[in-house]
Amino acid sequence: MGNGEKMKEETYQDRLIKEYIELKCRYKKLNKMLVKYDAMTLEFTPTCPIEILKEQAKLMRKYLYILEVRAEIEKVKFPVMLD
Repeated sequence: MGNGEKMKEETYQDRLIKEYIELKCRYKKLNKMLVKYDAMTLEFTPTCPIEILKEQAKLMRKYLYILEVRAEIEKVKFPVMLD
């Protein structure tokens, strides 16, 4: 940093958005894998029991919903995420 530039401090809104984006990306990947598993097109056998992976996806989706409600209350705008 030169010329008197200050590093922008990350706000709680920035952290909330970052957390939402990371979680949504991970949820989409896990959900895609579970869809392929149920369609019998998954190209590998998971080492973890499928019930645990399904429960993980369910809880991730619930947490995404909580973050969305919080963002609505706090007037934080999440970016539109396309597949």
